[in-house]
Amino acid sequence: MMAETATQSGRPVILSLAGLSKSFGDMRAVKPVTLDIPEGEFLTIVGPSGSGKSTLVRLLAGLEAPTEGRLKLRGEDITSIPANRRPTAMVFQSLALFDHRSVGQNIEFAMKMKGVAPDARKTRALELLRLVRLPESYYDRPVTQCSGGEKQRVALARAFASDPEILFFDEPLSAIDYRLRKTLEVELKELHQRTGRTFVYITHSLEEAMVMSDRIAIMQAGELVQIGTPAEIYGRPANRFVASFMGEVNILAVEGAAFPDIGRPIENPGGAYAVLRPEDLQPGTGDIRAEFKVTQRLLLGSRTHLHLESATGAAFVSEIGGTVEAFAVGTTHEFGFARDSVVWVDT
Repeated sequence: MMAETATQSGRPVILSLAGLSKSFGDMRAVKPVTLDIPEGEFLTIVGPSGSGKSTLVRLLAGLEAPTEGRLKLRGEDITSIPANRRPTAMVFQSLALFDHRSVGQNIEFAMKMKGVAPDARKTRALELLRLVRLPESYYDRPVTQCSGGEKQRVALARAFASDPEILFFDEPLSAIDYRLRKTLEVELKELHQRTGRTFVYITHSLEEAMVMSDRIAIMQAGELVQIGTPAEIYGRPANRFVASFMGEVNILAVEGAAFPDIGRPIENPGGAYAVLRPEDLQPGTGDIRAEFKVTQRLLLGSRTHLHLESATGAAFVSEIGGTVEAFAVGTTHEFGFARDSVVWVDT
Protein backbone atom coordinates (compact mmCIF):
# COMPACT_ATOMS: atom_id res chain seq x y z
CA MET A 1 0.00 0.00 0.00
CA MET A 2 1.26 3.47 -0.86
CA ALA A 3 -0.13 6.71 0.53
CA GLU A 4 0.20 10.06 -1.20
CA THR A 5 -1.13 13.41 -0.04
CA ALA A 6 -2.16 15.91 -2.67
CA THR A 7 -2.42 18.98 -0.44
CA GLN A 8 1.18 19.84 -1.36
CA SER A 9 -0.15 21.01 -4.75
CA GLY A 10 -2.23 23.70 -3.05
CA ARG A 11 -5.40 22.41 -4.70
CA PRO A 12 -8.30 20.76 -2.88
CA VAL A 13 -8.63 16.99 -3.06
CA ILE A 14 -11.41 15.95 -5.43
CA LEU A 15 -11.06 12.15 -5.23
CA SER A 16 -9.76 10.21 -2.25
CA LEU A 17 -9.01 6.48 -2.13
CA ALA A 18 -8.68 4.81 1.27
CA GLY A 19 -7.47 1.20 1.18
CA LEU A 20 -9.30 0.53 -2.09
CA SER A 21 -8.76 -3.03 -3.35
CA LYS A 22 -10.30 -5.63 -5.66
CA SER A 23 -10.14 -9.41 -5.60
CA PHE A 24 -11.54 -11.93 -8.06
CA GLY A 25 -11.81 -15.13 -6.08
CA ASP A 26 -8.36 -15.87 -4.70
CA MET A 27 -6.66 -13.43 -7.07
CA ARG A 28 -6.04 -9.91 -5.77
CA ALA A 29 -6.13 -7.72 -8.88
CA VAL A 30 -5.63 -4.45 -6.98
CA LYS A 31 -3.91 -4.37 -3.61
CA PRO A 32 -5.05 -1.72 -1.09
CA VAL A 33 -4.46 1.75 -2.56
CA THR A 34 -4.56 4.97 -0.54
CA LEU A 35 -4.28 8.05 -2.72
CA ASP A 36 -5.49 11.65 -2.95
CA ILE A 37 -6.11 13.20 -6.37
CA PRO A 38 -6.23 17.02 -6.40
CA GLU A 39 -8.80 18.90 -8.43
CA GLY A 40 -7.67 19.70 -11.97
CA GLU A 41 -4.83 17.17 -12.02
CA PHE A 42 -3.86 15.06 -15.02
CA LEU A 43 -2.93 11.77 -13.34
CA THR A 44 -1.73 8.90 -15.50
CA ILE A 45 -1.63 5.35 -14.16
CA VAL A 46 0.98 3.31 -16.03
CA GLY A 47 1.81 -0.36 -15.91
CA PRO A 48 2.32 -3.47 -18.03
CA SER A 49 -0.49 -5.82 -18.99
CA GLY A 50 -1.91 -7.53 -15.92
CA SER A 51 -0.68 -4.85 -13.50
CA GLY A 52 -4.24 -3.96 -12.39
CA LYS A 53 -4.37 -0.47 -13.89
CA SER A 54 -7.61 -1.00 -15.86
CA THR A 55 -9.27 -2.65 -12.87
CA LEU A 56 -8.28 0.31 -10.71
CA VAL A 57 -9.80 2.88 -13.08
CA ARG A 58 -13.00 0.81 -13.26
CA LEU A 59 -13.15 0.95 -9.47
CA LEU A 60 -12.74 4.73 -9.58
CA ALA A 61 -15.42 5.10 -12.25
CA GLY A 62 -17.92 2.90 -10.40
CA LEU A 63 -17.88 0.14 -13.03
CA GLU A 64 -16.55 -2.36 -10.49
CA ALA A 65 -17.35 -2.63 -6.79
CA PRO A 66 -14.30 -2.72 -4.51
CA THR A 67 -13.68 -5.71 -2.28
CA GLU A 68 -12.37 -3.43 0.45
CA GLY A 69 -11.83 0.27 1.04
CA ARG A 70 -13.71 3.52 0.48
CA LEU A 71 -13.87 6.10 -2.29
CA LYS A 72 -14.76 9.73 -1.58
CA LEU A 73 -15.60 12.59 -3.94
CA ARG A 74 -15.00 15.98 -2.30
CA GLY A 75 -15.25 14.25 1.07
CA GLU A 76 -18.54 12.45 0.33
CA ASP A 77 -18.49 8.65 0.31
CA ILE A 78 -19.46 7.43 -3.19
CA THR A 79 -18.25 3.84 -2.85
CA SER A 80 -21.72 2.35 -3.31
CA ILE A 81 -23.07 4.94 -5.76
CA PRO A 82 -23.46 3.49 -9.30
CA ALA A 83 -21.51 4.95 -12.21
CA ASN A 84 -24.55 6.59 -13.85
CA ARG A 85 -25.22 8.64 -10.71
CA ARG A 86 -21.68 9.98 -10.34
CA PRO A 87 -20.44 13.29 -11.83
CA THR A 88 -17.85 11.40 -13.86
CA ALA A 89 -17.43 10.08 -17.40
CA MET A 90 -15.37 7.37 -19.06
CA VAL A 91 -13.67 7.20 -22.47
CA PHE A 92 -13.11 3.54 -23.32
CA GLN A 93 -10.40 1.95 -25.44
CA SER A 94 -13.10 0.80 -27.87
CA LEU A 95 -14.69 4.31 -27.74
CA ALA A 96 -18.14 2.58 -27.57
CA LEU A 97 -19.72 4.90 -30.14
CA PHE A 98 -23.10 4.04 -31.68
CA ASP A 99 -22.28 3.22 -35.31
CA HIS A 100 -25.91 3.53 -36.44
CA ARG A 101 -26.16 7.12 -35.20
CA SER A 102 -24.79 10.47 -36.32
CA VAL A 103 -22.03 12.40 -34.61
CA GLY A 104 -24.58 14.71 -33.03
CA GLN A 105 -26.75 11.84 -31.81
CA ASN A 106 -23.74 10.19 -30.20
CA ILE A 107 -22.80 13.38 -28.37
CA GLU A 108 -26.38 14.06 -27.28
CA PHE A 109 -27.18 10.54 -26.07
CA ALA A 110 -26.66 11.12 -22.33
CA MET A 111 -28.49 14.45 -22.49
CA LYS A 112 -31.43 12.79 -24.26
CA MET A 113 -31.62 10.12 -21.55
CA LYS A 114 -31.83 12.92 -18.97
CA GLY A 115 -34.71 14.59 -20.80
CA VAL A 116 -32.85 17.66 -22.06
CA ALA A 117 -34.84 19.51 -24.74
CA PRO A 118 -33.76 18.92 -28.39
CA ASP A 119 -32.73 22.54 -29.04
CA ALA A 120 -30.63 22.66 -25.88
CA ARG A 121 -29.04 19.31 -26.76
CA LYS A 122 -28.02 20.53 -30.20
CA THR A 123 -26.65 23.81 -28.87
CA ARG A 124 -24.51 21.92 -26.36
CA ALA A 125 -23.39 19.37 -28.99
CA LEU A 126 -22.22 22.15 -31.31
CA GLU A 127 -20.30 23.75 -28.43
CA LEU A 128 -18.59 20.44 -27.75
CA LEU A 129 -17.70 19.94 -31.41
CA ARG A 130 -15.89 23.27 -31.28
CA LEU A 131 -14.22 22.27 -28.01
CA VAL A 132 -12.72 19.13 -29.58
CA ARG A 133 -11.87 20.97 -32.81
CA LEU A 134 -14.37 19.34 -35.15
CA PRO A 135 -16.40 21.42 -37.64
CA GLU A 136 -20.05 22.05 -36.75
CA SER A 137 -20.91 20.46 -40.11
CA TYR A 138 -19.99 17.09 -38.55
CA TYR A 139 -23.13 17.25 -36.41
CA ASP A 140 -25.20 15.33 -39.02
CA ARG A 141 -22.38 13.13 -40.31
CA PRO A 142 -22.74 9.36 -39.73
CA VAL A 143 -20.11 8.38 -37.20
CA THR A 144 -19.08 5.52 -39.53
CA GLN A 145 -17.81 8.15 -41.98
CA CYS A 146 -15.39 9.59 -39.42
CA SER A 147 -11.69 8.77 -39.37
CA GLY A 148 -10.03 7.19 -36.35
CA GLY A 149 -8.89 10.55 -35.01
CA GLU A 150 -12.32 12.08 -35.58
CA LYS A 151 -13.98 9.23 -33.68
CA GLN A 152 -11.61 9.91 -30.78
CA ARG A 153 -12.79 13.51 -30.74
CA VAL A 154 -16.46 12.48 -30.91
CA ALA A 155 -15.92 10.17 -27.92
CA LEU A 156 -14.32 13.04 -26.00
CA ALA A 157 -17.19 15.38 -26.85
CA ARG A 158 -19.70 12.78 -25.68
CA ALA A 159 -17.80 12.38 -22.39
CA PHE A 160 -17.92 16.14 -21.80
CA ALA A 161 -21.65 16.31 -22.62
CA SER A 162 -22.64 15.37 -19.08
CA ASP A 163 -20.38 18.13 -17.67
CA PRO A 164 -18.35 15.67 -15.54
CA GLU A 165 -16.06 16.72 -12.72
CA ILE A 166 -13.67 13.84 -13.47
CA LEU A 167 -12.93 12.11 -16.77
CA PHE A 168 -11.49 8.60 -16.82
CA PHE A 169 -9.62 7.26 -19.85
CA ASP A 170 -8.86 3.56 -20.40
CA GLU A 171 -6.10 3.47 -23.06
CA PRO A 172 -8.14 5.43 -25.65
CA LEU A 173 -5.19 6.01 -28.01
CA SER A 174 -3.77 2.49 -28.08
CA ALA A 175 -5.43 1.39 -31.34
CA ILE A 176 -4.42 4.29 -33.61
CA ASP A 177 -1.26 4.92 -35.62
CA TYR A 178 1.80 6.63 -34.16
CA ARG A 179 1.55 9.97 -35.98
CA LEU A 180 -2.11 10.47 -35.07
CA ARG A 181 -1.47 9.32 -31.50
CA LYS A 182 1.23 11.97 -31.03
CA THR A 183 -1.15 14.65 -32.35
CA LEU A 184 -3.96 13.55 -30.04
CA GLU A 185 -1.63 13.41 -27.02
CA VAL A 186 -0.93 17.12 -27.44
CA GLU A 187 -4.60 17.94 -28.10
CA LEU A 188 -5.71 15.99 -25.04
CA LYS A 189 -3.21 17.85 -22.85
CA GLU A 190 -4.41 21.17 -24.29
CA LEU A 191 -8.04 20.13 -23.70
CA HIS A 192 -7.20 19.40 -20.08
CA GLN A 193 -5.59 22.82 -19.70
CA ARG A 194 -8.52 24.61 -21.34
CA THR A 195 -11.24 22.90 -19.31
CA GLY A 196 -9.46 22.57 -15.96
CA ARG A 197 -11.15 19.22 -15.34
CA THR A 198 -9.57 16.32 -13.50
CA PHE A 199 -8.27 13.61 -15.85
CA VAL A 200 -7.35 10.09 -14.73
CA TYR A 201 -5.70 8.31 -17.65
CA ILE A 202 -4.67 4.67 -18.07
CA THR A 203 -1.92 3.60 -20.46
CA HIS A 204 0.98 1.21 -20.91
CA SER A 205 2.87 3.83 -22.93
CA LEU A 206 5.76 5.66 -21.31
CA GLU A 207 5.62 8.39 -23.96
CA GLU A 208 1.93 9.15 -23.38
CA ALA A 209 2.48 9.39 -19.64
CA MET A 210 5.53 11.64 -19.92
CA VAL A 211 3.94 14.03 -22.45
CA MET A 212 0.56 14.55 -20.80
CA SER A 213 0.74 14.02 -17.06
CA ASP A 214 1.06 16.23 -14.00
CA ARG A 215 1.79 13.07 -11.99
CA ILE A 216 2.43 9.47 -12.94
CA ALA A 217 1.52 6.44 -10.82
CA ILE A 218 3.38 3.21 -11.63
CA MET A 219 1.56 -0.09 -11.03
CA GLN A 220 3.16 -3.50 -10.67
CA ALA A 221 1.27 -6.70 -9.82
CA GLY A 222 -1.75 -4.80 -8.49
CA GLU A 223 0.23 -2.34 -6.37
CA LEU A 224 1.13 1.33 -6.77
CA VAL A 225 4.90 1.25 -6.41
CA GLN A 226 5.75 4.91 -7.09
CA ILE A 227 3.89 8.20 -7.61
CA GLY A 228 5.50 11.44 -8.74
CA THR A 229 5.94 14.00 -11.48
CA PRO A 230 7.33 12.76 -14.82
CA ALA A 231 10.72 14.26 -13.92
CA GLU A 232 10.72 12.54 -10.51
CA ILE A 233 9.73 9.16 -11.92
CA TYR A 234 12.32 9.33 -14.69
CA GLY A 235 15.13 10.84 -12.65
CA ARG A 236 14.59 9.13 -9.29
CA PRO A 237 12.99 5.71 -9.83
CA ALA A 238 12.10 3.84 -6.64
CA ASN A 239 13.39 0.47 -7.86
CA ARG A 240 14.67 -1.46 -10.89
CA PHE A 241 11.15 -2.18 -12.15
CA VAL A 242 10.24 1.51 -12.31
CA ALA A 243 13.59 2.40 -13.87
CA SER A 244 13.24 -0.25 -16.57
CA PHE A 245 9.58 0.46 -17.24
CA MET A 246 10.22 4.16 -17.79
CA GLY A 247 12.54 3.54 -20.74
CA GLU A 248 15.84 1.96 -21.72
CA VAL A 249 18.21 1.88 -18.79
CA ASN A 250 21.49 0.34 -17.67
CA ILE A 251 21.40 -1.39 -14.30
CA LEU A 252 24.72 -2.22 -12.67
CA ALA A 253 24.75 -4.65 -9.78
CA VAL A 254 27.08 -3.89 -6.88
CA GLU A 255 29.21 -6.60 -5.29
CA GLY A 256 31.28 -5.44 -2.35
CA ALA A 257 32.84 -2.20 -3.57
CA ALA A 258 32.81 -2.92 -7.29
CA PHE A 259 30.70 -3.06 -10.45
CA PRO A 260 31.41 -6.62 -11.66
CA ASP A 261 29.68 -6.03 -15.02
CA ILE A 262 32.39 -3.55 -16.03
CA GLY A 263 35.18 -4.64 -13.68
CA ARG A 264 35.51 -1.29 -11.97
CA PRO A 265 35.65 -0.33 -8.27
CA ILE A 266 33.10 1.98 -6.66
CA GLU A 267 33.66 3.69 -3.32
CA ASN A 268 30.80 3.87 -0.84
CA PRO A 269 28.02 2.56 -3.10
CA GLY A 270 24.61 4.00 -2.24
CA GLY A 271 22.60 0.86 -2.90
CA ALA A 272 22.55 -2.67 -4.26
CA TYR A 273 22.10 -1.43 -7.84
CA ALA A 274 23.10 1.65 -9.83
CA VAL A 275 20.61 2.89 -12.43
CA LEU A 276 22.33 4.61 -15.35
CA ARG A 277 20.39 6.26 -18.19
CA PRO A 278 21.74 5.79 -21.76
CA GLU A 279 22.30 9.54 -22.18
CA ASP A 280 24.64 9.49 -19.16
CA LEU A 281 26.94 6.79 -20.61
CA GLN A 282 29.15 8.76 -23.00
CA PRO A 283 32.35 8.09 -24.98
CA GLY A 284 35.67 9.19 -23.51
CA THR A 285 34.35 10.96 -20.44
CA GLY A 286 33.24 10.41 -16.85
CA ASP A 287 34.63 9.40 -13.46
CA ILE A 288 34.09 5.69 -14.08
CA ARG A 289 35.25 4.34 -17.45
CA ALA A 290 35.51 1.00 -19.19
CA GLU A 291 36.02 -0.50 -22.65
CA PHE A 292 32.90 -1.48 -24.61
CA LYS A 293 32.37 -3.12 -28.00
CA VAL A 294 29.64 -1.71 -30.24
CA THR A 295 27.19 -4.53 -31.09
CA GLN A 296 24.45 -2.45 -32.74
CA ARG A 297 24.06 1.12 -33.97
CA LEU A 298 20.60 2.63 -34.39
CA LEU A 299 20.39 5.99 -36.15
CA LEU A 300 17.46 8.06 -34.86
CA GLY A 301 17.95 11.34 -36.69
CA SER A 302 19.39 13.76 -34.16
CA ARG A 303 20.38 10.90 -31.84
CA THR A 304 22.21 7.59 -32.12
CA HIS A 305 21.57 4.59 -29.89
CA LEU A 306 24.57 2.35 -29.38
CA HIS A 307 24.16 -1.16 -28.04
CA LEU A 308 27.36 -2.04 -26.21
CA GLU A 309 28.99 -5.06 -24.63
CA SER A 310 31.46 -4.86 -21.76
CA ALA A 311 34.54 -7.07 -21.42
CA THR A 312 32.51 -9.33 -19.11
CA GLY A 313 29.75 -9.76 -21.71
CA ALA A 314 27.19 -7.49 -20.04
CA ALA A 315 24.88 -5.50 -22.33
CA PHE A 316 24.64 -1.70 -22.14
CA VAL A 317 22.98 1.12 -24.08
CA SER A 318 24.41 4.57 -24.80
CA GLU A 319 22.62 7.51 -26.43
CA ILE A 320 24.80 10.09 -28.13
CA GLY A 321 24.01 13.14 -30.21
CA GLY A 322 24.14 13.03 -34.01
CA THR A 323 25.16 10.19 -36.30
CA VAL A 324 28.74 9.40 -35.33
CA GLU A 325 30.33 7.21 -38.00
CA ALA A 326 33.31 6.32 -35.79
CA PHE A 327 31.16 4.00 -33.69
CA ALA A 328 30.82 1.21 -36.22
CA VAL A 329 29.53 -2.21 -35.20
CA GLY A 330 32.42 -4.34 -33.97
CA THR A 331 34.65 -1.45 -32.89
CA THR A 332 35.76 -0.95 -29.29
CA HIS A 333 35.72 2.37 -27.46
CA GLU A 334 36.05 3.77 -23.95
CA PHE A 335 32.77 4.95 -22.43
CA GLY A 336 32.21 6.42 -19.00
CA PHE A 337 29.80 8.09 -16.63
CA ALA A 338 29.84 10.43 -13.66
CA ARG A 339 29.21 8.87 -10.28
CA ASP A 340 26.56 11.50 -9.50
CA SER A 341 24.63 10.60 -12.66
CA VAL A 342 23.49 7.25 -11.26
CA VAL A 343 20.44 6.59 -9.10
CA TRP A 344 20.95 4.04 -6.34
CA VAL A 345 18.20 1.49 -5.60
CA ASP A 346 18.09 -1.55 -3.35
CA THR A 347 15.50 -3.69 -5.18
